[in-house]
Amino acid sequence: MHYVTIDGLMSGTGIRDSFAGGYISPSDLKLSELLQRRISNWLSRYEQAHFRQYDSVDELSELDAEGLAIARVVRDELPGSKVEYFSSGRMAKLDL
Repeated sequence: MHYVTIDGLMSGTGIRDSFAGGYISPSDLKLSELLQRRISNWLSRYEQAHFRQYDSVDELSELDAEGLAIARVVRDELPGSKVEYFSSGRMAKLDL
């Protein structure tokens, strides 16, 4: 069973071990190629927003909506796992 947190923190993989705190490669979890690309694209957009200091509330809301959707798909692809979402822009855990 995996306990993971989806987050857009800089220099991360988008998937963090909820207990150990280290990042996990999406390929190590054997997530689908489509989901791996989706995570990578989302992380790139989150990084760009970070460098603009999250100056757009609408953009941050869209990024978090995508992050929550990704978290749900990760949960579906890892049955029996506990998956959470952490908004890097808001510095808060959001409910799935």
